[in-house]
Amino acid sequence: MTLQARLMAAVIGFVSLILIIVAVITSATLGTSLEDRLKDQVRLTADRTSYLVSEQLIRTAPTGDPVTARSALSGERFQVPGLLMAIFLPDTASGVVATPEGTSDLSDEQMYALNEIIQKSPNGAVNIPGLGSFSISVRQSTDVIVVTGLPRDEVQSTLAQLLTVIGLTTLGGLILLALTTAVTIRFSLRPLRAVAGTATRVANQPLDRGEVTITERVPASEADPRTETGMVGASLNKLLDHVNDSLASRQQNEERMRRFVADASHELRTPLASIRGYSELSLRDRTLPETAQTSLERIQAQSLRMSRLVEDLLLLARLDEGQELVHGSVDLTQLALEGLADARPTAPEHRWSVDVSEEPVVVLGDAGRLHQVVTNLLANARTHTPAGTAITLKVCTEASDAVIRVHDDGPGIDPQVRDEMFARFARGDSSRARQTGGTGLGLAIVKAIVEGHRGTITVDSQPGDTSFTVRLPLWPAPASAGEVATYA
Repeated sequence: MTLQARLMAAVIGFVSLILIIVAVITSATLGTSLEDRLKDQVRLTADRTSYLVSEQLIRTAPTGDPVTARSALSGERFQVPGLLMAIFLPDTASGVVATPEGTSDLSDEQMYALNEIIQKSPNGAVNIPGLGSFSISVRQSTDVIVVTGLPRDEVQSTLAQLLTVIGLTTLGGLILLALTTAVTIRFSLRPLRAVAGTATRVANQPLDRGEVTITERVPASEADPRTETGMVGASLNKLLDHVNDSLASRQQNEERMRRFVADASHELRTPLASIRGYSELSLRDRTLPETAQTSLERIQAQSLRMSRLVEDLLLLARLDEGQELVHGSVDLTQLALEGLADARPTAPEHRWSVDVSEEPVVVLGDAGRLHQVVTNLLANARTHTPAGTAITLKVCTEASDAVIRVHDDGPGIDPQVRDEMFARFARGDSSRARQTGGTGLGLAIVKAIVEGHRGTITVDSQPGDTSFTVRLPLWPAPASAGEVATYA
């Protein structure tokens, strides 16, 4: 449930509770008031009917005529709509109820039920079969019981109408409240939606590498620090300013380090070349002692290794700066055949195979650097697998990509180092241990060259099944043989 929905539910629920409480209190208060008013009216009516019964008893005493409820009310202008009157004498009982047409006698069943009721509750509200609900008052003298009642229909009707009006008014008020609350909350939360949109756009930017500038900001109209929601937008803008400055500082440090590595590598090439040259020159002297000759050979071998390291660092620095690549039409099929032919003599104990299509697979790229990609991947497979391992180089097309895949059935790569294996100076664990010296830059150079060609490289590995897959955008072959398109 969204924040807006939760706020609406909370507001509507709270207001609904208040309205229900108000409705209950209002209904109870009005109902009590109406009941009290009706009781007062019953009490006054009971005073009058008791007086009429007393007069009737006095008049009929000499003659012995029976006293009934009808005779007590006959000729009396005192008529209340719905009036119920019953007289209980020691030997007789009678009752009437006033109707718009006159008076109607109570049946024996109704009189019996009324008698049962007044025995239990002489005053209050009662239900008489066939007549409905009445509020009654019982007056008792020596041998006479006079019951007076007035119908409660009007009270009940008024309460029903009141509850209906309150219910409809409450429902309409809640609907209006829901609409008003929705509009108000939506308007109030608009700055938060702007904050969320800005954060989403920033999150979609590639901030992990390269020169990055965060230009996205929450609009000033939605970042007013005088409001609670505006404070969120203002805080996000302040955070983005800080992150942007940090990224700019990081980029400057990386560029400074890259220039240092490039300059240092470039400067080291000359003394290393001198060391290698002098060691070669000294080795030509056959009069040197065997110990000196061995030392010079070690110096020459280490200078060659260090020269390769310096060349790799210089290449990575230039690739990071977007230099070094000269693009042209490259046939990956021919490049794979040449790369495998170069790799096979270096490890004759491995089983080498190539799988290429008859049609050329052409990409736009630097032929020398792409050849280095194939060479490094084959060298990586050869170095980290035991003798007898089958290594297969495959070149094909998949959708709009040219694919170079190097597969081996060696022991696989430890999952703990798989995510870091393309980092610079990364080294595998014992499952793919180095059998020869290396700089740890081979796969880093492959990744840099592939990304410089707007491609990707991935690795899938499990024991007996390891594949390095390079994907590069296809490029249509030139119209005539030997035609090359070169780009800066």
